[in-house]
Amino acid sequence: MALAIVQAAVAGLIQGLTEFLPISSSGHLVVLHDFLNFNLPDDVAFDVVLHLGTLGALVLFFYRDIVRYAVALLHSFGAWQLRQNLDQRLAWYLLIGTAPAALVGFVWEDTIVFVFRSSALVAVMLIVFGVVLYAVDRFAHQSRTLQDITLGTAVLVGFAQAVALIPGVSRSGITIIAGLTQKLNRESAARFSFLLSIPIVFGAGCKKALDMASAGSLGGADMLLLTVGFFTALISGYACIKYFLRFLQNHSLAIFAYYRIALGLVILVVLWAN
Repeated sequence: MALAIVQAAVAGLIQGLTEFLPISSSGHLVVLHDFLNFNLPDDVAFDVVLHLGTLGALVLFFYRDIVRYAVALLHSFGAWQLRQNLDQRLAWYLLIGTAPAALVGFVWEDTIVFVFRSSALVAVMLIVFGVVLYAVDRFAHQSRTLQDITLGTAVLVGFAQAVALIPGVSRSGITIIAGLTQKLNRESAARFSFLLSIPIVFGAGCKKALDMASAGSLGGADMLLLTVGFFTALISGYACIKYFLRFLQNHSLAIFAYYRIALGLVILVVLWAN
């Protein structure tokens, strides 16, 4: 039981950190399962609470923004002022940007995860998008903020988020890359990425919960393990959002690119050796 608790805490910590850093949470979880025989008594239930933990981190950190944009969205139906009202504009851009990933995830997520669930592919995606992250971060002009986001930027970031369903790509990584290509500065690109992820993380958690209910496993999981995983993911996720945004004010993303490339190479070497 003690080992299972440690595994639950480690999985929650990894989920909380890798969900928001541009290093791929799904890729790390695939590696954990494939290389470390990392399995808990009820993986489906545990996936649900990990998503709920990171959702809780997002809601706690961005609750003022969530309320502000929700109110602005409702007001827009009575007084359409997208040109003059930044909150209305961002609320609609977040809604539109969510659509591609929501559609792809609802229809094809299970197929994508099944087809692309491979440590070798994860390694390749880590390396490829690590190189892309470094290049874009190094050479893109970064002069715009959230106030300068256009509909085209929101759509591009939304489609990038859909691609992140492939393990190893990283949802935060590819959406930040997309934002940087549109001349957003690092902090603004990350903030828009995190805001855009809230409906997706919520939807993923709901979908997994429905899958768990249909499988009849709602009462089968150990509540202690679920609780440990939830709070570890929530606390680590909240801290990650806070300090990552602060980090990006004065630092580049190069360290995360190096990490992705190094991890990908290590995985390939281990696979080749075995």
